Amino acid sequence: MHPDLMLEVARQRAAERRERASNAALARAARNAARAQRESAEAPDAVVLPPIPDYVDGTFRGGENQLPAEHAGTGS
Repeated sequence: MHPDLMLEVARQRAAERRERASNAALARAARNAARAQRESAEAPDAVVLPPIPDYVDGTFRGGENQLPAEHAGTGS
């Protein structure tokens, strides 16, 4: 092979290796940034759920229907 061609092929291969290394470093940095973002995201302390209706029509049980503190029949 001609010396100039060998030199040009060697330069091209070196440039391709540098490009692959640069792409790998960029991908690694992106993965690390995504991981850091996931870890820094704070989970909510309490989940706020909507009240669940007591009846099919969507109404809630009133205070007069609550259970007594002590059951009748307990001999205290």
